[in-house]
Amino acid sequence: MIDLRVSEVAALAIIEQADYYRQAAENSLAERWESAVDQGVRSLMNMPERGALCQFRRPALAGLRWVFVPGFPKHMVFYRYSSQDEVLLIVHVLYGARDLEAILNEEL
Repeated sequence: MIDLRVSEVAALAIIEQADYYRQAAENSLAERWESAVDQGVRSLMNMPERGALCQFRRPALAGLRWVFVPGFPKHMVFYRYSSQDEVLLIVHVLYGARDLEAILNEEL
């Protein structure tokens, strides 16, 4: 069985996005966001190697994969999977129109 781990920065990003949706729109959008993230992570538990490998230049980001959050095509889940240890680590959840490499490099 795969061991799921979520970094503090990823957990905070998920919560902050939900809070933003609650303030900017409505509770139902925040609930849809939380459900979509949960659904996306659960799907990774079934097929952890399905995400695309990131093509970043920085060596610290090697092996990082990503998938879109279902229903939120501009938000991406960044993760690492170790098949040897059977560990899935959710590294971050980010809006795609940002300098992703710089943010991930800074926070890893």
